[in-house]
Amino acid sequence: MAVDLTIQIENTPGALAQVAAAISDAGVNIAAATCIGLGATAELHILVPRAEPVKHALAISHLAITHEREVVVVDVEDRPGVLADLTRKIARASVDLDLVYVATQNRVVFGSPDLAGLKAALGAA
Repeated sequence: MAVDLTIQIENTPGALAQVAAAISDAGVNIAAATCIGLGATAELHILVPRAEPVKHALAISHLAITHEREVVVVDVEDRPGVLADLTRKIARASVDLDLVYVATQNRVVFGSPDLAGLKAALGAA
């Protein structure tokens, strides 16, 4: 199971470095990350294999996870049209997406309020 963690951080120089260092110090690899600046704050999404060590490491650094959820991670070929193909499958299944980002090793991360429907649409276990 892959876990997407949302962390609200200050939109200042070094804020992302603080989060990355805390997670690295806990021995956890960040498989993907995306960050959206929202003025004075930013919403950081990270993909990790396990949430517990990250929660602990961030708590020590006085940072908090605001949302945690399971996501579907799909291995893909790096070629034009892959995202279109996958999202068409999801659309045909009438599943709404609320999160999409690219991960290391040619993978795409999908999040949906309908996780079971998303898994079924993508043939994920």
